[in-house]
Amino acid sequence: MLSKKSAMLAAMAAGALALSACGGGSDDAGSGEDSGLNLVAEGSLTVCSDIPYPPFEFEENGEYTGFDMDLMREIATGMDLELAVQDVEFNGLQSGAVLAARQCDIGASAVTITEERQANLAFSDPYYDSLQSLLVPTDSDIASIDDLAGKKVGVQQGTTGETYASENAPEAELIQFPSDAEMYAAVQAGNVDALLQDLPVNIGHTEDGAFTIAEEYQTDEQYGFIMAKEGSEALVTAVNEQLAALRDNGTYQDIYDSYFAE
Repeated sequence: MLSKKSAMLAAMAAGALALSACGGGSDDAGSGEDSGLNLVAEGSLTVCSDIPYPPFEFEENGEYTGFDMDLMREIATGMDLELAVQDVEFNGLQSGAVLAARQCDIGASAVTITEERQANLAFSDPYYDSLQSLLVPTDSDIASIDDLAGKKVGVQQGTTGETYASENAPEAELIQFPSDAEMYAAVQAGNVDALLQDLPVNIGHTEDGAFTIAEEYQTDEQYGFIMAKEGSEALVTAVNEQLAALRDNGTYQDIYDSYFAE
């Protein structure tokens, strides 16, 4: 599921991205220490994300948006909290380092739920089912993962796409990148022959017709929002309650359809 300018983006998060709290949450879901949510900043739900990673998180018209960001916005609103967003590298996020450092309350960045990650992170209920995929130039002779021997394949460091590629294309030369932005620039420049990563992200790179999806991989992956392993029990419960409410009232489906409906 990116060279970071954290100071600038933190300032943006404090300004353009902070949402005024509005109704929908109960008294028990209020802000601050009294809520028992152990938040980094009283009155705010501070979210860390690896941006851009469209369609899950990206910047548009000076505001962070995308499937993950829209869900986070609704969840924060339902908890009577403002939303603040910090842009971080994915490896620090999926390892739990930024959460352990109290940089944010929750991570929303197309993070696949795995047993290895669950050893260091607390996950929300699953909110998205995903596939892996192989992106190649339209004139490429690569038709499947079996054609990757001796080829340079871009993968994002610390992701399940990297794991899948290493396990299923052992004769390929895997080139690690910190983000999708660098990966896509590399395949555009011809520095790598293919990209292996989450299907929705690769689909976004096919819009101009220069690239195509050579193959999709059913990996039974599900995304979850991540929180600190210790001390976030109340926050996990509150987030799951909001996810359930969004599904029940149709808001989840509306957001989903806005990004993924065919």
